[in-house]
Amino acid sequence: MEEDRLPPGQYVPRGRPVIHYGRVPTFRPETWELHVMGATASGEPHRFSWERFSGLPRTTVLADLHCVTKFSIMGNEWSGVSAATLLEIAPPAPGAGHVMIWGEYGYSANVRMSDFVRERTLLAMELDGTPLSPERGHPVRAVVPHLYAWKSVKWVRAVEYLLEDRRGFWEERGYHNIADPWQEQRYSYQEEPGEGPL
Repeated sequence: MEEDRLPPGQYVPRGRPVIHYGRVPTFRPETWELHVMGATASGEPHRFSWERFSGLPRTTVLADLHCVTKFSIMGNEWSGVSAATLLEIAPPAPGAGHVMIWGEYGYSANVRMSDFVRERTLLAMELDGTPLSPERGHPVRAVVPHLYAWKSVKWVRAVEYLLEDRRGFWEERGYHNIADPWQEQRYSYQEEPGEGPL
């Protein structure tokens, strides 16, 4: 039942609203690259061309999307490269406990490694069987469905493994470091000790 999947304070809107910060970037497959960097196991960064990345094995998950502005889009079918696949190909160093997901124009969101490694975390390329539209994150967006949607970065260009947590774009501007919608972790003033970087 949708009602059972709706976190507190959320509602189901008509249609599928789209919210993002900044302009929609232009996708150029010949120059697009995804970088995996930071505390990698090898100590070296990894680069994926569009041809290489789009050829990786794909996973499909059914997952709701919960926006911090209080609407939830239910029953989305996302398809893309699972975080587990990326971690296998480009593993982090043993001490990496957090991840910074970078989008176009320097946008970023931090997640705990324990959130990134979850089974339904994806770098998605399709929504409901068709390629993502530009305003929804084409060609690649993160999908971290158990957290508020600002953690599901659109237009992903890099994944940075971190030895120490640090806040991303909205987290630096007063949003909660963890962002669990079931706990209504919307704002940084709600953080308990240990939930944010020192």
